[in-house]
Amino acid sequence: MMNEIRVFSPATVSNVACGFDVLGFPLDSVGDEMVVRKTKAKGIVITRIEGFDLPFDINKNVASVSAMALIEIAKPDFGFEIEIYKKIKPGSGIGSSGASATGSVYAINELLGRPFNKLELTEFAMKGEFIASKSEHADNIAPAIFGGFCLVKNLQPLNILQLPTPTDLYAIILHPQIEIKTSESRKILPKMVPLSDVTKQLSDLAGLVHGLHTGDYNLIKNSLNDHIIEEHRSKLIPHFDIIKSKVLEAGALGCSISGSGPSIFALTRGNDLATEIELVFKSIYSKSNINFSTHISKISSNGVVTI
Repeated sequence: MMNEIRVFSPATVSNVACGFDVLGFPLDSVGDEMVVRKTKAKGIVITRIEGFDLPFDINKNVASVSAMALIEIAKPDFGFEIEIYKKIKPGSGIGSSGASATGSVYAINELLGRPFNKLELTEFAMKGEFIASKSEHADNIAPAIFGGFCLVKNLQPLNILQLPTPTDLYAIILHPQIEIKTSESRKILPKMVPLSDVTKQLSDLAGLVHGLHTGDYNLIKNSLNDHIIEEHRSKLIPHFDIIKSKVLEAGALGCSISGSGPSIFALTRGNDLATEIELVFKSIYSKSNINFSTHISKISSNGVVTI
Protein backbone atom coordinates (compact mmCIF):
# COMPACT_ATOMS: atom_id res chain seq x y z
CA MET A 1 0.00 0.00 0.00
CA MET A 2 1.25 3.52 -0.82
CA ASN A 3 2.73 5.78 1.82
CA GLU A 4 2.58 9.00 -0.21
CA ILE A 5 0.41 10.38 -3.00
CA ARG A 6 0.26 13.53 -5.14
CA VAL A 7 -3.11 14.61 -6.52
CA PHE A 8 -4.59 17.21 -8.86
CA SER A 9 -7.85 18.66 -7.56
CA PRO A 10 -9.73 20.67 -10.20
CA ALA A 11 -11.30 24.07 -10.10
CA THR A 12 -15.06 23.93 -10.57
CA VAL A 13 -17.85 26.10 -11.90
CA SER A 14 -20.94 25.89 -9.72
CA ASN A 15 -24.53 27.08 -10.12
CA VAL A 16 -24.10 27.13 -13.94
CA ALA A 17 -26.70 29.88 -14.38
CA CYS A 18 -29.96 28.04 -13.67
CA GLY A 19 -28.65 25.49 -11.14
CA PHE A 20 -28.09 27.52 -7.96
CA ASP A 21 -26.52 25.31 -5.27
CA VAL A 22 -27.30 22.11 -7.20
CA LEU A 23 -25.28 22.07 -10.44
CA GLY A 24 -21.59 22.22 -11.27
CA PHE A 25 -18.75 20.98 -13.46
CA PRO A 26 -14.95 20.66 -13.07
CA LEU A 27 -12.30 22.25 -15.28
CA ASP A 28 -9.71 20.13 -17.03
CA SER A 29 -6.75 22.50 -16.90
CA VAL A 30 -7.10 24.57 -13.72
CA GLY A 31 -6.67 23.22 -10.20
CA ASP A 32 -4.60 22.69 -7.05
CA GLU A 33 -2.01 20.06 -6.30
CA MET A 34 -1.62 18.35 -2.93
CA VAL A 35 0.81 15.85 -1.47
CA VAL A 36 -0.38 13.65 1.37
CA ARG A 37 1.79 11.12 3.19
CA LYS A 38 1.36 8.77 6.10
CA THR A 39 2.92 9.59 9.48
CA LYS A 40 3.53 7.48 12.57
CA ALA A 41 1.77 10.03 14.76
CA LYS A 42 -2.01 9.92 14.53
CA GLY A 43 -4.04 12.88 13.35
CA ILE A 44 -3.68 15.50 10.63
CA VAL A 45 -0.97 18.12 10.22
CA ILE A 46 -0.41 20.64 7.44
CA THR A 47 3.31 20.97 6.79
CA ARG A 48 3.45 23.19 3.70
CA ILE A 49 1.29 25.73 1.89
CA GLU A 50 2.42 27.45 -1.29
CA GLY A 51 0.61 29.89 -3.54
CA PHE A 52 -1.69 31.74 -1.16
CA ASP A 53 -1.84 32.59 2.53
CA LEU A 54 -3.99 29.91 4.15
CA PRO A 55 -4.17 28.79 7.80
CA PHE A 56 -1.98 25.96 9.07
CA ASP A 57 -4.44 25.53 11.95
CA ILE A 58 -6.13 22.20 11.20
CA ASN A 59 -9.44 23.46 12.60
CA LYS A 60 -9.50 26.41 10.21
CA ASN A 61 -8.17 24.93 6.96
CA VAL A 62 -10.74 23.38 4.62
CA ALA A 63 -8.42 20.52 3.61
CA SER A 64 -7.69 19.39 7.16
CA VAL A 65 -11.28 19.74 8.39
CA SER A 66 -12.41 17.44 5.57
CA ALA A 67 -9.58 15.04 6.30
CA MET A 68 -10.45 14.91 10.00
CA ALA A 69 -14.07 14.07 9.16
CA LEU A 70 -12.79 11.08 7.17
CA ILE A 71 -10.30 9.74 9.71
CA GLU A 72 -12.86 10.10 12.49
CA ILE A 73 -14.79 7.33 10.74
CA ALA A 74 -11.84 5.36 9.33
CA LYS A 75 -9.84 5.41 12.59
CA PRO A 76 -6.43 4.50 11.10
CA ASP A 77 -3.60 3.69 13.53
CA PHE A 78 -1.40 6.32 11.85
CA GLY A 79 -1.77 9.91 10.72
CA PHE A 80 -1.27 12.10 7.65
CA GLU A 81 0.63 15.21 6.73
CA ILE A 82 -0.62 17.47 3.97
CA GLU A 83 1.22 19.76 1.58
CA ILE A 84 -0.96 22.22 -0.35
CA TYR A 85 0.20 23.80 -3.61
CA LYS A 86 -2.59 26.33 -4.04
CA LYS A 87 -3.12 27.50 -7.60
CA ILE A 88 -6.76 28.54 -7.30
CA LYS A 89 -7.07 31.93 -5.65
CA PRO A 90 -9.35 31.83 -2.57
CA GLY A 91 -12.52 33.81 -3.15
CA SER A 92 -12.22 33.47 -6.93
CA GLY A 93 -15.56 31.75 -7.47
CA ILE A 94 -14.09 28.68 -9.16
CA GLY A 95 -14.14 26.31 -6.21
CA SER A 96 -10.91 27.08 -4.35
CA SER A 97 -12.23 25.70 -1.06
CA GLY A 98 -13.87 22.78 -2.85
CA ALA A 99 -10.56 21.80 -4.42
CA SER A 100 -8.87 21.78 -1.02
CA ALA A 101 -11.66 19.77 0.55
CA THR A 102 -11.81 17.13 -2.19
CA GLY A 103 -8.05 16.82 -2.67
CA SER A 104 -7.39 15.82 0.92
CA VAL A 105 -10.18 13.26 1.27
CA TYR A 106 -9.44 11.69 -2.11
CA ALA A 107 -5.74 11.37 -1.27
CA ILE A 108 -6.30 9.86 2.17
CA ASN A 109 -8.90 7.45 0.80
CA GLU A 110 -6.36 6.25 -1.77
CA LEU A 111 -3.70 5.77 0.91
CA LEU A 112 -6.19 3.75 2.98
CA GLY A 113 -7.01 1.45 0.06
CA ARG A 114 -10.28 3.13 -0.99
CA PRO A 115 -12.58 2.14 1.87
CA PHE A 116 -15.03 4.93 0.99
CA ASN A 117 -17.04 5.51 -2.19
CA LYS A 118 -17.35 8.84 -4.01
CA LEU A 119 -20.62 9.73 -2.31
CA GLU A 120 -19.05 9.24 1.12
CA LEU A 121 -16.02 11.30 0.09
CA THR A 122 -18.38 14.08 -0.97
CA GLU A 123 -19.97 14.07 2.49
CA PHE A 124 -16.57 14.33 4.20
CA ALA A 125 -15.50 17.16 1.89
CA MET A 126 -18.70 19.08 2.60
CA LYS A 127 -17.60 19.37 6.23
CA GLY A 128 -14.58 21.32 5.06
CA GLU A 129 -16.61 23.41 2.62
CA PHE A 130 -18.70 24.58 5.58
CA ILE A 131 -15.63 26.30 7.02
CA ALA A 132 -15.36 28.47 3.91
CA SER A 133 -18.97 29.23 3.05
CA LYS A 134 -20.79 28.68 6.36
CA SER A 135 -23.09 26.20 4.65
CA GLU A 136 -22.79 22.59 3.54
CA HIS A 137 -23.39 22.51 -0.20
CA ALA A 138 -22.06 20.07 -2.76
CA ASP A 139 -22.26 21.84 -6.12
CA ASN A 140 -18.48 22.41 -6.09
CA ILE A 141 -17.57 19.25 -4.18
CA ALA A 142 -19.47 16.68 -6.23
CA PRO A 143 -18.06 17.66 -9.66
CA ALA A 144 -14.53 17.73 -8.26
CA ILE A 145 -14.95 14.16 -6.97
CA PHE A 146 -17.21 12.55 -9.59
CA GLY A 147 -16.11 14.49 -12.69
CA GLY A 148 -18.35 15.90 -15.41
CA PHE A 149 -21.60 17.78 -14.87
CA CYS A 150 -23.12 16.84 -11.51
CA LEU A 151 -26.57 17.58 -10.15
CA VAL A 152 -27.07 17.54 -6.38
CA LYS A 153 -30.46 15.84 -6.23
CA ASN A 154 -30.63 15.87 -2.46
CA LEU A 155 -28.50 16.77 0.56
CA GLN A 156 -30.29 14.70 3.21
CA PRO A 157 -29.65 11.93 2.34
CA LEU A 158 -27.00 12.97 -0.15
CA ASN A 159 -27.81 12.01 -3.74
CA ILE A 160 -25.59 13.02 -6.66
CA LEU A 161 -26.60 12.55 -10.30
CA GLN A 162 -23.86 12.45 -12.93
CA LEU A 163 -24.94 14.06 -16.19
CA PRO A 164 -23.38 13.46 -19.61
CA THR A 165 -21.12 16.16 -21.04
CA PRO A 166 -21.19 16.86 -24.80
CA THR A 167 -17.70 16.22 -26.15
CA ASP A 168 -17.27 19.59 -27.87
CA LEU A 169 -18.28 21.73 -24.89
CA TYR A 170 -15.68 24.25 -23.68
CA ALA A 171 -15.62 26.61 -20.71
CA ILE A 172 -13.95 30.01 -20.71
CA ILE A 173 -13.23 31.65 -17.37
CA LEU A 174 -12.60 35.31 -16.65
CA HIS A 175 -11.19 35.86 -13.17
CA PRO A 176 -11.05 39.49 -12.03
CA GLN A 177 -8.40 39.75 -9.31
CA ILE A 178 -10.81 40.85 -6.61
CA GLU A 179 -12.13 38.73 -3.78
CA ILE A 180 -15.75 37.99 -3.03
CA LYS A 181 -16.26 35.69 -0.05
CA THR A 182 -18.97 33.09 -0.49
CA SER A 183 -20.39 33.85 2.95
CA GLU A 184 -20.67 37.55 2.07
CA SER A 185 -22.20 36.97 -1.37
CA ARG A 186 -24.93 34.85 0.22
CA LYS A 187 -25.97 37.71 2.49
CA ILE A 188 -27.10 39.85 -0.45
CA LEU A 189 -29.47 37.21 -1.82
CA PRO A 190 -33.21 37.73 -1.30
CA LYS A 191 -35.02 35.63 1.27
CA MET A 192 -38.11 35.41 -0.93
CA VAL A 193 -38.41 35.27 -4.72
CA PRO A 194 -41.47 35.53 -7.02
CA LEU A 195 -43.07 32.23 -7.93
CA SER A 196 -42.92 33.20 -11.61
CA ASP A 197 -39.11 33.45 -11.41
CA VAL A 198 -38.89 30.06 -9.70
CA THR A 199 -41.03 28.56 -12.47
CA LYS A 200 -38.74 29.96 -15.18
CA GLN A 201 -35.64 28.79 -13.31
CA LEU A 202 -36.99 25.25 -12.93
CA SER A 203 -37.91 25.16 -16.61
CA ASP A 204 -34.41 26.24 -17.66
CA LEU A 205 -32.74 23.76 -15.30
CA ALA A 206 -34.83 20.93 -16.74
CA GLY A 207 -34.01 22.13 -20.25
CA LEU A 208 -30.29 22.24 -19.53
CA VAL A 209 -30.30 18.72 -18.08
CA HIS A 210 -32.16 17.42 -21.14
CA GLY A 211 -29.82 19.32 -23.45
CA LEU A 212 -26.78 17.73 -21.81
CA HIS A 213 -28.33 14.28 -22.14
CA THR A 214 -29.20 14.72 -25.80
CA GLY A 215 -26.23 16.87 -26.88
CA ASP A 216 -28.70 19.52 -28.05
CA TYR A 217 -26.56 22.68 -28.10
CA ASN A 218 -29.50 24.93 -29.02
CA LEU A 219 -31.42 23.71 -26.00
CA ILE A 220 -28.35 24.18 -23.81
CA LYS A 221 -28.05 27.75 -25.11
CA ASN A 222 -31.70 28.53 -24.50
CA SER A 223 -31.53 27.11 -20.98
CA LEU A 224 -28.44 28.89 -19.58
CA ASN A 225 -30.40 31.63 -17.81
CA ASP A 226 -30.48 32.73 -14.18
CA HIS A 227 -33.72 34.41 -13.13
CA ILE A 228 -33.01 34.51 -9.38
CA ILE A 229 -29.38 34.99 -8.31
CA GLU A 230 -27.44 36.73 -11.07
CA GLU A 231 -29.10 40.15 -10.87
CA HIS A 232 -28.02 40.47 -7.23
CA ARG A 233 -24.49 39.05 -7.34
CA SER A 234 -23.60 40.70 -10.64
CA LYS A 235 -23.60 44.07 -8.86
CA LEU A 236 -20.41 42.94 -7.08
CA ILE A 237 -18.60 42.19 -10.36
CA PRO A 238 -17.27 45.15 -12.37
CA HIS A 239 -18.37 45.31 -16.03
CA PHE A 240 -20.50 42.14 -15.75
CA ASP A 241 -23.42 43.39 -17.84
CA ILE A 242 -21.34 44.56 -20.78
CA ILE A 243 -19.24 41.40 -20.71
CA LYS A 244 -22.29 39.16 -20.80
CA SER A 245 -23.84 41.15 -23.61
CA LYS A 246 -20.70 41.09 -25.77
CA VAL A 247 -19.97 37.41 -25.11
CA LEU A 248 -23.48 36.36 -26.13
CA GLU A 249 -23.25 38.56 -29.23
CA ALA A 250 -20.01 36.74 -30.11
CA GLY A 251 -21.82 33.39 -30.11
CA ALA A 252 -21.37 31.89 -26.66
CA LEU A 253 -23.97 29.36 -25.56
CA GLY A 254 -24.31 31.18 -22.26
CA CYS A 255 -22.53 33.39 -19.77
CA SER A 256 -23.06 33.81 -16.04
CA ILE A 257 -21.34 34.02 -12.66
CA SER A 258 -19.19 31.13 -11.53
CA GLY A 259 -20.14 30.21 -7.99
CA SER A 260 -20.43 33.32 -5.85
CA GLY A 261 -18.11 35.30 -8.14
CA PRO A 262 -16.16 37.30 -9.08
CA SER A 263 -15.24 34.82 -11.85
CA ILE A 264 -17.45 34.78 -14.92
CA PHE A 265 -17.84 31.72 -17.13
CA ALA A 266 -19.00 31.22 -20.67
CA LEU A 267 -19.69 27.96 -22.51
CA THR A 268 -19.08 27.39 -26.21
CA ARG A 269 -19.31 24.65 -28.77
CA GLY A 270 -15.75 24.11 -29.93
CA ASN A 271 -12.32 25.46 -29.04
CA ASP A 272 -12.15 27.99 -31.89
CA LEU A 273 -15.15 29.91 -30.59
CA ALA A 274 -13.81 29.56 -27.04
CA THR A 275 -10.65 31.36 -28.16
CA GLU A 276 -12.76 34.16 -29.64
CA ILE A 277 -14.74 34.50 -26.42
CA GLU A 278 -11.54 34.69 -24.40
CA LEU A 279 -10.47 37.63 -26.59
CA VAL A 280 -13.77 39.37 -25.81
CA PHE A 281 -13.12 38.91 -22.09
CA LYS A 282 -9.62 40.32 -22.48
CA SER A 283 -10.63 43.25 -24.66
CA ILE A 284 -13.11 44.54 -22.08
CA TYR A 285 -11.09 43.98 -18.92
CA SER A 286 -7.82 45.22 -20.41
CA LYS A 287 -9.44 48.68 -20.53
CA SER A 288 -10.10 48.58 -16.77
CA ASN A 289 -7.66 49.04 -13.92
CA ILE A 290 -8.44 45.57 -12.56
CA ASN A 291 -5.93 42.77 -12.92
CA PHE A 292 -7.44 39.61 -14.37
CA SER A 293 -6.68 36.19 -15.77
CA THR A 294 -8.48 33.98 -18.27
CA HIS A 295 -8.61 30.23 -18.87
CA ILE A 296 -9.99 27.97 -21.57
CA SER A 297 -10.77 24.43 -20.51
CA LYS A 298 -12.70 21.36 -21.51
CA ILE A 299 -15.01 19.90 -18.89
CA SER A 300 -13.03 17.38 -16.84
CA SER A 301 -14.51 13.89 -17.01
CA ASN A 302 -12.48 12.61 -14.07
CA GLY A 303 -12.44 15.23 -11.34
CA VAL A 304 -9.68 14.79 -8.76
CA VAL A 305 -6.93 12.40 -9.91
CA THR A 306 -3.59 10.97 -8.85
CA ILE A 307 -0.63 12.52 -10.68
